[in-house]
Amino acid sequence: MAAAKEYSFTTHGVTISDPWHWLKDPSYPQVDDAEVLDYLKAENAYFEGQMAPLAPLVKTIFEEMKGRIKSDDASVPLRDGAYFYSWRYSEGAQYKTWFRTAAGVELRAPAGGVAGEKGEEILFDENERAGNRDFYALGGLQVSPDHTLLAFSEDMDGGERFTLRVKDIASGKMLDDEITETIGAPVWSADGKVIFYVRLDEHWRPYQVKAHRLGRPATEDRVVYEEPDAGFFLGLGKTQSREFIILASGDQVTSEVRVLAAADPDGEPLLVSARQKDRHYDLDHAAPAEGKGKFFIRVNDNHQNFRVVTLSDDALGPDGAPGEENWQELIAGSDENYIRSLTAFSDFLAISERTEGLDQVRILYHDRARAGDEHRIRFPEATYHASLGANAAYEIGPGQDVPELRLNYESMVTPDTIFDYDLEKRKLITRKVQEIPSGYDPAGYRTERLWATARSQGGENTRVPVSIVYPRDFRRDGSGPLHLIGYGAYGYGYPPGFDAKRLSLLDRGFAVAIAHIRGGDEMGFGWYLDGKLEKRTNSFNDFVDVAKFLIEENWTSAGRISISGRSAGGELMGAVLNAAPELWGAAIVGVPFVDVLNTMLDADLPLTPPEWPEWGNPIEDKAAFELIRSYSPYDNITAQDYPPMLVTGGLNDPRVTYWEPAKWTARLRATKTDDNLLLLKTNMGAGHRGKSGRFQALEEDAEEFAFILRALRMTDEGR
Repeated sequence: MAAAKEYSFTTHGVTISDPWHWLKDPSYPQVDDAEVLDYLKAENAYFEGQMAPLAPLVKTIFEEMKGRIKSDDASVPLRDGAYFYSWRYSEGAQYKTWFRTAAGVELRAPAGGVAGEKGEEILFDENERAGNRDFYALGGLQVSPDHTLLAFSEDMDGGERFTLRVKDIASGKMLDDEITETIGAPVWSADGKVIFYVRLDEHWRPYQVKAHRLGRPATEDRVVYEEPDAGFFLGLGKTQSREFIILASGDQVTSEVRVLAAADPDGEPLLVSARQKDRHYDLDHAAPAEGKGKFFIRVNDNHQNFRVVTLSDDALGPDGAPGEENWQELIAGSDENYIRSLTAFSDFLAISERTEGLDQVRILYHDRARAGDEHRIRFPEATYHASLGANAAYEIGPGQDVPELRLNYESMVTPDTIFDYDLEKRKLITRKVQEIPSGYDPAGYRTERLWATARSQGGENTRVPVSIVYPRDFRRDGSGPLHLIGYGAYGYGYPPGFDAKRLSLLDRGFAVAIAHIRGGDEMGFGWYLDGKLEKRTNSFNDFVDVAKFLIEENWTSAGRISISGRSAGGELMGAVLNAAPELWGAAIVGVPFVDVLNTMLDADLPLTPPEWPEWGNPIEDKAAFELIRSYSPYDNITAQDYPPMLVTGGLNDPRVTYWEPAKWTARLRATKTDDNLLLLKTNMGAGHRGKSGRFQALEEDAEEFAFILRALRMTDEGR
């Protein structure tokens, strides 16, 4: 048990005691305090000791999960110019190998092995780059416009500080160009001589876009734009037309976009529209055949569910952005229809929407004479998750429109599916369905969409959607175990998708449910707004009330529910464990944001200023301080019984620092009144996402499922 050491501070006249403050290494991000490291190692040793009896079950579940992964899996080739690009895993490999094939060469069916098939070139082997490291992540991989060079970024320790490098594809040799402290994918200029990238500051904030001219020292790189607001992150991208480079600044609710002509890498970026508090916009660009080029802007200026406007691309100038009077409304905002994103092609817009919580993709042609051709794509199931897939091409040639649109599709019973949508025939063409080598029959499972009634802070009730999947022979008598998942933050709508790992619970008699709680955007942008800032507790109440609804409807019973959430979803877990511990039989709490008050009071932490629009600023706002203090999981642990819990963290995690789960676990050990198992596992060589290899990650999933089965006393049933 971690020692409690006297430490306190006073804010807004309130004194806060924090006896485990010492677990925060003052030299962070360097963690070298011997006492801190000894504690984390001791917790890891305790974890290993407690899990040792479950080793056979962990191995069994791991082999089940591994058996559902196609060892030599491969992507559907994607055309970009004169080449088809793809990736695949060789037999047993942890990471991908990337290939390309000239468009004139006959494409072969995906096959294993890292040696290229006839006509294939090996572009990049992640396995070679990863070597024997505990962690490896490819941050971005971009081929130059003339397809001769490959720019990529990689992270070797999970700290999410990437190094940018460039490779000559023909020779396979690395160029001397190497840039550290970057994040995200690099972007090429139109002539392929300049690479744009995002630079991180010492607080892990993406704050600069710089331009690197190949062959020049990185010290000479030009600052294209620097974001002055410490609460804003800076992102980088390119329009689908590839004519403009996008520089987007923003926090969770406010954004500002600049664009730079890709053909003018030495030019200055032009402002599209000056930032306005609580207004978010993003854009894409196309040059319709019948007129001038246009920006298509998605903006929530007069409706929270966004509208779409257009702006001529020659309206921008060095003297400032044109006024909104130059915007032409294309699609009005709607209470029923939530516009989530748009992608512009030479002939049409593909618009991702959500209606009554259900994903939609709408096709809208630029030529208004084709207004009657506007339509939504029809998908084969009543409940599903659908989105635009990778669509590299803007047009397949001068004046030749893209004939097919790539889509991703899945449901809780339908494995990941890649469709190409034939725009002329309005027909879905199946290109790939996730293969489950060990066997999978969707007829053995059922999925439904339910509606629970939840409390709201204002006193009114709210209908909350719930996605559930269960074995065909599942009995609705309240006796069955149920695993409940949630997130509810940042406007991220938890997709009702397929998860092959989940079968290891379903095949042991579980139902698995997703609570689509407020704080996500499942029911529109207002759903997100109703779960943040002063309405944050709606998210926690929704989750608890969904669980009570499932109990009332005889899906399960109190104490037979296991729960899980990661990051902000881990904060959700901490809050509901404090609020209703009697409901839960087990909890998996991954890299949890549980020390909310202390983190939001520390402006020097990398993510704190950008997070204030999401959680509130307790430094300046006493009301925000009191609200966060009232629900912060670490600050609200009480002397009561808690269920068995498995908590994870990452020593190199820049998003949720390692001391949050460590402090939370320490206070729980010192306060709770039960003798239920409480485990903390800290990945000493990884970050927010845990282990990086595809099979290594499964080991942690298998540990979590075995922990749940043990906690629900299901390990003696031969399962």
